[in-house]
Parts: sequence; structure tokens; C-alpha cells
Amino acid sequence: MNIKLKIWRQENSKVKGKFIDYVLDNVSPGMSFLEMLDALNTKLIQEGGSPVAFEHDCREGICGSCGLYINGRPHGPGEKSTTCELHMRSFKDGDTIIVEPWRAKAFPVIRDLIVDRSGFDEILKAGGFISVNAGAAPEANSILVNKEVSEEAFDVATCIGCGACVAACKNASAMLFVSAKISQLAILPQGKVEAAQRVQAMVAKMDELGFGNCTNTYACEAECPKGIKVINIARMNREFFTAKVVSQKTT
Repeated sequence: MNIKLKIWRQENSKVKGKFIDYVLDNVSPGMSFLEMLDALNTKLIQEGGSPVAFEHDCREGICGSCGLYINGRPHGPGEKSTTCELHMRSFKDGDTIIVEPWRAKAFPVIRDLIVDRSGFDEILKAGGFISVNAGAAPEANSILVNKEVSEEAFDVATCIGCGACVAACKNASAMLFVSAKISQLAILPQGKVEAAQRVQAMVAKMDELGFGNCTNTYACEAECPKGIKVINIARMNREFFTAKVVSQKTT
């Protein structure tokens, strides 16, 4: 396959970027998208050029670091898959592929296709945890959890924090990510003790970092590689308003 590429190149967040055109020959349909970028970078280095910076780690759809905006979609044309799981057989010989970084105020460009997603880490630090006493592990059966409840919590916990929801949203909202991290704890009895404090702290941090608001277009759910549902946003809103009402009554 012969592929034409239009790739966003940007030195850092303080300078303007632009699309640069590349042509890559002899691309195997069996290549993953990231392997294709590896081949492009090998060619650029051999020609004395600067390789395209992109992020990756596990290349197994687990870590969430490989997010790219490909032909107008986060992670590309695949359904419920990450960029590293996308293969070149999804494209045709002679296709032009447009590759961009996530576009969001809260995700500044580090270089080329790599953005700073540390805002997600800041949101988790604000409340995405439960407090436990140090010491020996508690008895596993001391808090019984219904199987359906545990499975629902596990399904939500599959969020890998890739940022596709932010990239897909016209408002660059992080509410699907935040609601997933709140829901995975709010569903379980262990997470209910600090529920009110958690939701208020995480929502406040999300707003502070400059993420947008949700306007219910469902683009986040459609592009989430793990199939996280927007019903979690509704749960987060209930948790948030309940916490606000309770706090007002106690003050």
C-alpha cells in the first residue's frame, strides 16, 4: 500500500503548528497504525529529518497513552478500540490520512502528536481514592458486595483515561472520565463513606483545569474505546447535587 499522510507538527505549546505532508510506500496492511508511524520515522531519520513525536506504551489497548485524532475521529475508524489496536487494513491504497493530537485547552501540546494529559492525574489526586487504615489486609468477606454491583463497578473501572472523550466533545468536556472514576467508587460500599467529599473535589478540580461542560451530544460515549456509558454522568450529577444539598443543610 502507498499512503499519503498529513501530520500535525508542532514544536511545543507556545508556537504555532502546521500540517506537513508525507508519502509512505510499501505499507503492509498487517501493520498497526503505530508500526506505520515507526516506519515513517525510520524513513525520516534516514533522510536526516526530524521524527514525528507520538506517545505509546503497552500497544495492547490498556495504557491509554496512544490517543491520536485520525481522519476526524479519536483513535481512528475502529469501534471500541485504541489507536494501537488500529491496523492499516482499515485503509485503502492511495488513501490520505490526517493525523492530529487531542484538541483541548486542558491538554496542551508537548510536541507534535503528544499532549499533556496530566490534568487527569490532578483530578484523580483530588478524590479518586478511598481512605483506609494502614495495617493487615481486611477479611475479604467483612464487606459483602452483590455480584451485579461488583460487575457494574468493574465495567466502569475499565476506563483507561486516554482522553478520547475530551477529544470527541465539542466542549472538550472531561465529564465522562470524571464520572467513570467517581462511579467506580460510588457504586461500592467502600466508596460511600467519602462520596460527598470526593465528587465535590473532583468536579471542582475538573472545572479549575479548564475542561468544558457536558451538553449531552453523546460523542464521548460513541468514541470511548472501553464503551463507558453516559449514564455515569447522570450518576455523578446526582452525587454532586446530593452532596451540595447535604453540605448546605449542615452549615
